[in-house]
Amino acid sequence: MDLIRGTLDLLVLKALSWGPMHGLDVLRWLESTTHERLQVEEGALYPALHRMERKGWLAAEWGISDNNRKARFYRLTPAGRRQLAAEQSRWAHYTHAVQLILTAEGAS
Repeated sequence: MDLIRGTLDLLVLKALSWGPMHGLDVLRWLESTTHERLQVEEGALYPALHRMERKGWLAAEWGISDNNRKARFYRLTPAGRRQLAAEQSRWAHYTHAVQLILTAEGAS
């Protein structure tokens, strides 16, 4: 299933709300949590991580991954937590509006 435009930030911020992760762990978390229904390409993820870091929503530091490789671990900053809350609220309003349309009985 393709990502709806504008949802990648929300999904990445939510993944990182559980704690620091490197990029591949973010991809794995998203895939496993959606039972493989959503797959994010690395070519989309890493530019998003770097953009969110520039915006101050994420902080990154080098560490060692589970397979003993050097990796950048990303974590939410306080601004990132605020952005996650804002994105979740926006998404809830959007999906509620779409649901109203999908369950409409007819034109008013």
